[in-house]
Amino acid sequence: MAIEEHPMHALAAYIPKGSFENVADFLHKYRVHLTVTKERKSVLGDYRNAIHGKNHRITVNGNLNKYAFLITLLHELAHLLTFEQHGHRVSAHGKEWKKMYGLLLADFIAKKIFASDIERELKRSLANPAASSCAEVGLMRLLRKYDESKNDVCFLEDLPHSSFFKIKDGRVFQKGDKLRKRYKCHEKDTNIVYLFSPVYEVKPLIGDKRYQS
Repeated sequence: MAIEEHPMHALAAYIPKGSFENVADFLHKYRVHLTVTKERKSVLGDYRNAIHGKNHRITVNGNLNKYAFLITLLHELAHLLTFEQHGHRVSAHGKEWKKMYGLLLADFIAKKIFASDIERELKRSLANPAASSCAEVGLMRLLRKYDESKNDVCFLEDLPHSSFFKIKDGRVFQKGDKLRKRYKCHEKDTNIVYLFSPVYEVKPLIGDKRYQS
């Protein structure tokens, strides 16, 4: 996995204005080794607790916009603070983590760090935060507004029914019906059914004569 180490002052370029001092205080106090990584398909960030005299370790994807980066970092800091209090005695995203993450979010919300629309959406999740921001569809929609322009991709939910699309690894799927919260999609080469989030980013193949339904 490609990684890029950054001195502490460089962190300011990745997070919203007004949040650096608070974030830096946490990283210094708990001796966190923070690594900014290239985009990973399966995770936005992760946390590894201190062991054998080594520092706590947090990684966050560097391709995230500033709001998404900060939210992901707070998510991982909540894991650290939960570990400091409970060790491995509680589940990863159990009530203890949810309480800690909610407190962190509330603190940064009170400081008016986030854009107003993101702030409103975060307030809705304070009582019961999801294990991943990717699981909060409303939040994902809003965060994408603050990404750099991506003219060749869109959310799956924005595609017409039965249209074809490509995902990052090059596989091609056809959009099917929505089953509760996810869309049933068939992989073109295997006809295997996969379930996709409505806010999964895809490359539309509309207009490509090879993929006409």
